[in-house]
Amino acid sequence: MALDDDVRILSGVGLFDGLTQEQLRLLAFGAENMRIPAGRILYREGDQADSAFIVVSGRIELFREIEGGERISVGTAGPDTILGELALIADSNRLTDAVVADDSELLRLSRSLFRRILEEFPEVAVTLYERIAAELQRLVSDIERLGPKFGE
Repeated sequence: MALDDDVRILSGVGLFDGLTQEQLRLLAFGAENMRIPAGRILYREGDQADSAFIVVSGRIELFREIEGGERISVGTAGPDTILGELALIADSNRLTDAVVADDSELLRLSRSLFRRILEEFPEVAVTLYERIAAELQRLVSDIERLGPKFGE
């Protein structure tokens, strides 16, 4: 995929709203393009997370393991979706299994690349911090709302 295509894809991801073309180009330049066939495991719940993935095409299914080893689907991710954005800013572990449901194309962004961008453009760090904090608040609210269903 061409660098300009990667820039266009990154510009469609809400987390990167407000980044300049230059900043998006730097992210795209350091991103890893991946083609993954259906059925492959992208990552497992509990794995150490050091990167985020942007779905360019295809579909990724997300699963959680519940009591007794049963896996339940907790959602899917399609084009222009970012998976694992927390890994870009903090040491963390994967919260779900991610399985490639359809042949997919992804962009992988490493934490080290992302941190270099933030060091070079500190004003971006403030904006992204606010976006990530808001997304985490939304996620916590969703978990609190769904919590009783898992307690049954």
